[in-house]
Amino acid sequence: MHRSELASVLDHTVLGPTTTPGDVDRVVSEAVEAGMNVCLPPCYVDQVTSDAPDDLTVATVIGFPHGQADPEIKREGGSVAWKAGADELDVVLNVGRLQAGETDAVVDELAAIVASVPIPVKVIIEATLLTDAEKHRACEAAVEADADMVKTSTGFADGGATVADVELMREYLPVKASGGIGDYETAIAMLDAGAERIGASSGPAILDGAPE
Repeated sequence: MHRSELASVLDHTVLGPTTTPGDVDRVVSEAVEAGMNVCLPPCYVDQVTSDAPDDLTVATVIGFPHGQADPEIKREGGSVAWKAGADELDVVLNVGRLQAGETDAVVDELAAIVASVPIPVKVIIEATLLTDAEKHRACEAAVEADADMVKTSTGFADGGATVADVELMREYLPVKASGGIGDYETAIAMLDAGAERIGASSGPAILDGAPE
């Protein structure tokens, strides 16, 4: 895949606990130069969207990284992020409720977030923590909630994106592969498996391996 084509499906990410405004400025600059998207903490959305080019897609995270915030807080967080200029939301599913069999509560929470904003919502299922049966249930919940995409992981649990998980998840919705993707070969393996977006903090390094 050529560099420019790959850049358009890369969400260049900065979500660590020590992320500074300067870190965000650097990532945005790298994304604009290369034609990537960005994914950044909600506290910096307004800072970025006030000056960003119109064609820069800005995603932010909700309920990150564990998905355990009160449902109303997550819904309001999504609305605030959209009003601040976010183009997409990456929402962390409540894994504990899913594993406890409280699927209706999971669906209701996600559906309320989806209904509160007119922008795409991706559901992070944190696949590395789930059995295959739970992954299916998580994806079914995302579909029932009318989400736009499912995402493999936050990158903050052990493990990350795998080809097998992408192949399972693509049966339900478009997939964003994220977590542990640090080079061109890994990114291409995820895309070949059916992913439509890649989330990575190593966007420039991934593009360095791509043909011009």
